[in-house]
Amino acid sequence: MNRRTRALSILAGAALLLPLAGCTTEHTDRPARTPDDTIRAATQTLTDHCLTRQGLTPPRPGQRSANRAEEQRVAAALFGRPPAELSLTLANGIPVRAHTDGCLAAAQRTLYGDQKRWFQVSTVVNNLKPEAAHRDLSLASVRARHRAELTDWQRLRARALDASTRVLHTTSH
Repeated sequence: MNRRTRALSILAGAALLLPLAGCTTEHTDRPARTPDDTIRAATQTLTDHCLTRQGLTPPRPGQRSANRAEEQRVAAALFGRPPAELSLTLANGIPVRAHTDGCLAAAQRTLYGDQKRWFQVSTVVNNLKPEAAHRDLSLASVRARHRAELTDWQRLRARALDASTRVLHTTSH
């Protein structure tokens, strides 16, 4: 093997090994998001944009607002103003309420499409274990009782995941 052939062989081998050494052109610093993390991130992005459009600073964990009045304005803009328009009573008699106004409600409409149905099915699905305990039934029997809600939950969540991916893609550029 002459000198030139040997040099080309070394360069070709090095070129093959570069991606294995982490020298790729793709940016892969962060791990892939789970579906739940993707929906949470899109919800955060949408609510942050909504609050910012209203001249408010989005809250962050561990940060306190400059004053109580500002905190109340942010909370009202984020969660909506009383009275709550959506309500559902759990099997144990506890009522759960939500607003249809506010930045969080707007984000849910964007991601899930049908905010009212999402509120209903997510409240039921998130309380299947407590319902089973309250009624002294197996979780499987409670799931069977709420088959329609579980199906709608899966459909709406799939829609939210798709919408979340689009939101994050369009806001990351």
